[in-house]
Amino acid sequence: MLERIHLAIVQEVEKQGSLTAAADVLCVTQSALSHSMKKLEQQLGTDIWLREGRSLRLTQAGQYVLAVANRVLPQLDLAEERLRQFAQGERGTLRIGMECHPCYQWLLKIVSPYLADWPDVEVDVKQKFQFGGIGALFGYEIDMLVTPDPLHKPGLHFEPVFDYEQVLVVPFDHPLAGAAHVKPKHLTNEVLITYPVPTDRLDIYTQFLMPAGIAPNRHKTIETTDIMMQMVASGRGVAALPRWLVQEYARRMDVVAVRLGPKGIGKQIHLGVREADTNIDYLQAFIELARRSA
Repeated sequence: MLERIHLAIVQEVEKQGSLTAAADVLCVTQSALSHSMKKLEQQLGTDIWLREGRSLRLTQAGQYVLAVANRVLPQLDLAEERLRQFAQGERGTLRIGMECHPCYQWLLKIVSPYLADWPDVEVDVKQKFQFGGIGALFGYEIDMLVTPDPLHKPGLHFEPVFDYEQVLVVPFDHPLAGAAHVKPKHLTNEVLITYPVPTDRLDIYTQFLMPAGIAPNRHKTIETTDIMMQMVASGRGVAALPRWLVQEYARRMDVVAVRLGPKGIGKQIHLGVREADTNIDYLQAFIELARRSA
């Protein structure tokens, strides 16, 4: 009945757009691919695709098979890779997903000593996922998620490893540079620079501006921290970043960190893993190293 090759065919046809292209990727002939899927449709008693001229459109059953393929194939690939590593005496691969733009600089400080301590572990860092960070964990795209905003769901475990404060970054000669703290109204005439993240996931909006019913004069997004800090230093806007990161840049740029509100905005970096993987030694070692390095 339904076999791995069928899942792979449906997934590749969806990716490549045609049976011919999918057959090339899977290293089979188009006729063999078509025969395999036709036999499956006959066994299941339902069509996987609707054929519209030369194009194919997934039926409801086909959409379901695609969803299964996207969920199951990464797990099978990971299982085979892990078993291969066991057979060859290797430790494994730690795939880390980043759901926090400025956390990348923090992660670099952890990865270097970790690689020295665990020379038989490969480390891969991903910043974009097919289904988002949580989906990437459940879908076995990654083994660990770095995030300041954990979503506690059954099957996942999140470990807080680092406390930090979110602050406003301004040029050293900005009127707010010497303030004890910033009020939301102070940003009404400012250009607020942030990473390209939805506003409902930006702390400066959800915990500072929105509760006060205030918006900045303009909102500009920039992907890289270096460019963001250069824009702030040149007086092109202000930004909200972790205090520890601002302090690193303040050593070489004329920028100042100012507290957001009288109590500030406290945050934590969490490392999330699948509960089934919590006993894997090299994952636990990374979490312990991250905690000690805080």
